[in-house]
Amino acid sequence: MKYDNLSRPLIERMEYDKMTGHIPRFAFDEKNAVRRNPDKDKPSAFRGAFVRDVDKILHSAYYSRFADKTQVFSFYKNDDISRRALHVQLVSRIARTIGSALCLNLDLIEAIALGHDMGHTPFGHAGEKYLDEIYFEKCGRHFAHNIHSARVLDGIYPYNLTLQTLNGIISHNGEIEKCEYRPAPISSFDDLDREMEGCYLDPENNKHLMPCTLEGCVVRICDIIAYLGKDRQDAKKAGLIEKEEEVFDMGVIGRVNAEIINNLSVNIIENSYGKPYIKMSPDYFDALKWAKRSNYEKIYLTPSVADPQAKVIKPMFVRLYDKLERDLRECNKQSPIYRHHIDPISQSFYKRARPYAEENIHTIITDYMASMTDDYFVDLHEFFFPKEKTIEYKGYFE
Repeated sequence: MKYDNLSRPLIERMEYDKMTGHIPRFAFDEKNAVRRNPDKDKPSAFRGAFVRDVDKILHSAYYSRFADKTQVFSFYKNDDISRRALHVQLVSRIARTIGSALCLNLDLIEAIALGHDMGHTPFGHAGEKYLDEIYFEKCGRHFAHNIHSARVLDGIYPYNLTLQTLNGIISHNGEIEKCEYRPAPISSFDDLDREMEGCYLDPENNKHLMPCTLEGCVVRICDIIAYLGKDRQDAKKAGLIEKEEEVFDMGVIGRVNAEIINNLSVNIIENSYGKPYIKMSPDYFDALKWAKRSNYEKIYLTPSVADPQAKVIKPMFVRLYDKLERDLRECNKQSPIYRHHIDPISQSFYKRARPYAEENIHTIITDYMASMTDDYFVDLHEFFFPKEKTIEYKGYFE
């Protein structure tokens, strides 16, 4: 095992800065937080601007659904394998640790981290891919979970979150790593709306999104840190690999989860303290990219993970989408898309400027399917198509 520590000069500098009060001043000042409706949700003495965002996200209609959404492994009945609920908590914890060392705004970090995957589909990135394909085929628009996360928290439910939280959420893309993250300023919700619309029209635009705060930059890199080693742990629990230390090469960041989290966190703090950017050293960045590629080769793209997704889940997405489209076009008010989706949103405490039922039909279906947990998706499919093939899970005692 290899566990890095902060260098003695940096430790002494951090201790001196704390003692003298000369700490770095790169945290986002919540006095500059911006909301769509500035007359509501004003900060108070005990609930600051980003604490309010955190509370809104935690109590949102979809937050509890994280508990039954796939992180990577969909076909296992095993409570020790990560679900998306644990992932967002790990991102928040790791990001808060780094953010604390860098003297950043921890409430903003928590808000971005807890909300960043709110728009994820059932069955993880496989579900995201299949929903994107269908959505584009139907209406020429693309689906991306980071953009949809902001739609859930700002469009489906107009929670009046801050621009800084929503920008961090849409810009969190953990599939695109960088050695250095520099905030890209954003001035208004008009800018946010333009960026989101651009991603609906062209997925390449997603690659160019960058957080407007250092807090958002920290969450973005911590999204990778949180899953890189944890997915290896889960692969071992699922029986796909024997031992991480025997399957994966040793690099400067380590092989196993505890090493990876510690060593990347230390390196980021070492290279970012007192600076207006978040950075890794080149050797650690190269090791992170190599570790991520190794995960794809030895976990995500292996037949035991990828084949069931393509053979089983994809046809289920197509059948469900087509059935829901028929129900909407026929105004079948007894369909679950009305009773479980349109009606609750329409009756929400948070009033929308435009009735939800008047949204584009394909947007409504995509909203509904993205909101589903894995179990709900499977049960809805069996409700509509009781004779069709569905998922076979690997049980606890197999």
